[in-house]
Amino acid sequence: MSLLAGKKIVVTGVLTDASLAFGVAKLALEQEAQVVLTGAGRAMSLTQRTARKLSQTVEVLELDVTVDEHGPLVRDHLAASWGSVDGVVHSIGYAPEVCLGDDFMAAKWSDVAVAMQISAYSLKHLADVFVPLMKPGGSIVGLDFDNTVAWPAYNWMGVAKSTLESINRYLAKELGPKGIRSNLVAAGPIKTMAAKSIPGFKKFEDIWDERAPLGWDVTNGEPVARAVIALLSDWFPATTGSMIHVDGGYHATGA
Repeated sequence: MSLLAGKKIVVTGVLTDASLAFGVAKLALEQEAQVVLTGAGRAMSLTQRTARKLSQTVEVLELDVTVDEHGPLVRDHLAASWGSVDGVVHSIGYAPEVCLGDDFMAAKWSDVAVAMQISAYSLKHLADVFVPLMKPGGSIVGLDFDNTVAWPAYNWMGVAKSTLESINRYLAKELGPKGIRSNLVAAGPIKTMAAKSIPGFKKFEDIWDERAPLGWDVTNGEPVARAVIALLSDWFPATTGSMIHVDGGYHATGA
């Protein structure tokens, strides 16, 4: 039985075929969903090229979360072509270079504000765009990196992830009466384009497989994609406001 048969899923954040979001889109198609990707800015052409690696032709729509005009245009387009949306995958994150690295104190508010808008507030922005097209049973799933502790070099992106986690809880509270769920999947480190931009990412790689009870492969995003697909499906009807760890169990271990 296909988990997403007939469901209409919007996936953000596909850059390359190493992107976690690409793995989600690929598996969603295998589970018989209809899929639309979104891209933004200079990366739009990259998303379009990567989309051609999927097993089916999928549409790529422009949705920059910092451009207010894009959201209504995308919503109107999908209202006309699909009529409704069943699931949305949030895989959006960016922080200026000064927000990452050795010096937490170096970033100014103007830098931090960019990280917060794109990496955290964007979850609420996607809800604004797509919830009007969603029915009871709809699901929003965000990709996360658990920031309950301070990580080396992650700095203000970590703060943004903590904000994302809080927004997820408030969205769950707000959307619950509409029958719409909001959850996060906290993934272990995966070698993606985004990860390569994080100074000291190698430190995560070195310790994760050693300490994760189930082990961890930084080149394999499929376990993360499977969790996202499950949360998009009807198999978690009473789960919302949650953060599901897919990290080999690393989060549960001590020093």
